[in-house]
Amino acid sequence: MHLIFRYVRPYLKRMSLGLVIKFTGTIMDLFLPYILAHIIDEIVPLQDLRLVLKWGVVMLVCSILAILGNVIANRMAAWVARETTRRLRHDLFRKISYLSNRQIDGFTVPSLISRMTTDTYNIHRMVGMMQRIGIRAPILVIGGVIVTITLEPVLALVLTCMLPIILAIVFFVSRRSIPLFDHLQKSVDTMVRVVRENASGVRVIKALSRSEGEKVRFERVNRQVMADENKANMVMAASKPAMNLTLNLGLVLVILVGAWRVNAGLCGPGAITAFLTYFTIILNAMMSITRVLTMWSKALASAERIESVMAAEDQLTPQPIPATHEQAHIVFENVNFSYNNKENNLEEINFTLNRGESLGIIGPTGAGKSTLAGLLMRFYDIRSGSIRVEGKDVRAYDLKELRAKFGVVFQNDILFKKSIGENIRIGRQLDMTRLEQAAKDAQAAFFIEETGGMEASLEARGVNLSGGQKQRLLIARALAGRPDILILDDSSSALDYQTDARLRQTIHKDYGDTTTLIIAQRVSSVKNCDKILVLEEGRMSGFGTHDQLMQSCDLYREISRLQMGEGVQA
Repeated sequence: MHLIFRYVRPYLKRMSLGLVIKFTGTIMDLFLPYILAHIIDEIVPLQDLRLVLKWGVVMLVCSILAILGNVIANRMAAWVARETTRRLRHDLFRKISYLSNRQIDGFTVPSLISRMTTDTYNIHRMVGMMQRIGIRAPILVIGGVIVTITLEPVLALVLTCMLPIILAIVFFVSRRSIPLFDHLQKSVDTMVRVVRENASGVRVIKALSRSEGEKVRFERVNRQVMADENKANMVMAASKPAMNLTLNLGLVLVILVGAWRVNAGLCGPGAITAFLTYFTIILNAMMSITRVLTMWSKALASAERIESVMAAEDQLTPQPIPATHEQAHIVFENVNFSYNNKENNLEEINFTLNRGESLGIIGPTGAGKSTLAGLLMRFYDIRSGSIRVEGKDVRAYDLKELRAKFGVVFQNDILFKKSIGENIRIGRQLDMTRLEQAAKDAQAAFFIEETGGMEASLEARGVNLSGGQKQRLLIARALAGRPDILILDDSSSALDYQTDARLRQTIHKDYGDTTTLIIAQRVSSVKNCDKILVLEEGRMSGFGTHDQLMQSCDLYREISRLQMGEGVQA
C-alpha cells in the first residue's frame, strides 16, 4: 500500500479537486429522490402546476450537475491513474535494468515480465476505480443512510440493522482473497515463462515435431491459472449473493413496515417511494464496493510483488578496494565463483594479460568459459579472489565506467527491430563514418550494402539475416566503440574459415591496443592468440601458447587432434 501511495502522492491536489467534483455530482444524485418525495407529498396535493414545473426544473438541474460532475471527475481519475502507472512502470523498468544477474535469476525473467505488465495494470485499474467508484459508492451508502434517517427514521432503522452483516461479509472476503490473488499471480508467472519459451524456441519446437507436446504443457499451466483464478474469484463472488440476500431481505422488511406506516397515516407514499429508491441506490453502491474490494485485493497482491523488486538492494555498488600499481591490463588472481554459493563453478583461476594481448579461451561445453567473461564485466560478484582491470578491482569500479571499457558479443546475442545502423550504434554517440568503419572491420560491409545500407530495417532478433550475417553485425557493434577490452563469446561459429581468418587479422592489425578475449569451440579461432586458457569443469587445465599447450596439455592436444588432425603420430 505504501508503494501505491508513494506514486499517487504527486497527484493529490488533482485527486482532491476530482474528489470535490465527484462529491458534488454524487450529492446531486442523492437529492433527486428527496425532491421527488417532496413533490409527491407536498406539491402534488396543492394542485399547482407552476410549482410542479419549478421543482421539475430543480430536478433537471441536479441531474445535469450530477452527470457533468461524474464525467469530469472520471476523466481526471483516468488521467491520474495513467500518469501514476506510467511513472511506476518507468521506475520498475529502470530498477530491473540495474538488478544484478543473481537477482534476476532469483526473480526469474517471466516473473519480472508479469510484474511489469499484469501487476502494474492491476494497480492502474485500482487507482482509477478508487477515484471513481471507491469515492462515489461510500458517499452513496453513507449519504443514503443519512437522508433516509431524516426522511423516515423507523425505516432507516431496518436499513442500519443490515450494515453490520454487510461489513462482516466484506471483512471475511478481503481477508481470504488477498493471499489467493498473490498465488494466482505466481501461476501467471509460470504461464508467462511457458509462453516465452515457446515463442523463443518456436523453430526448434517445429523442427522436432514437439508442437503437440507443447500444447499439452501449455494446457496444463493454463488450467492451473484457471483453477487458481476460479478459486480466488469464487471467494470474491460469494460476497455478491450474500450482500444481495441481506439487502433484499432488508428491502422486503422496508416494504412491509412502510406499507403498515402508510396505512396508519404515519408517513406519505412519496416518502416510501423515495426510501425504496434510496434503498436501491444503496444496494447498487454496496455491489460496487464489492467490485472495488475485488480490485483492491488484486492490486495489493500486485503491489507487494512490485515492492519486492523495488526494495531489492543494489548488489553491484562500488566497493572500497585499494588499487594496485601493476602494469598488467587484466589480472585474475585466485578467482573462485559459485552460482548457488555452494559448489564452485570456477575454481582457482589465475592469469595475467597485458594491454593489446589476445587470450583464447577454449574447453568443453559447461567448462565456465562464458562465466569467466561475465565475471570480468561484473555480471556476478566472485566468491573469493580478485579480478583487476588496470590495477583496479572490478568491484571498485562504477558499473557504467567499467562496462564502457568493453565491446562484447555474447552467445545468442540480440538484434533489435531497428535499422542496421541503429543496431550497430545501440544508442551511443557514434557518427556514420565510425559505423561504416566498424562494419568494414567486421567483414559486414558487403552484405550491408546489398541489404540496403545502414538505413535498411531489420526484423526482431534479426530473423531476416543468416547466422553469419547476424554474427558480423554483432561484431561490428562491439568494434564500433573502439573498446579497451573486446570479448568475443563464440561469435565466429557461423563464419566460414576464410571470413573468420580475415576478421582476426583485422582485429590484430587495427585494434592493436585492444585486449581481446576470444571464447571459442574451434582451435583455429584461438590458435594464433598470444595466450590460450584451457578450462575443464571450471578449473584451469592449461595456459600458454598453442605450441606450449600442444606439449603440456592433454585436453588441448586432444581437441586439436580431433578438429585439425594435429598431434597425430605418423
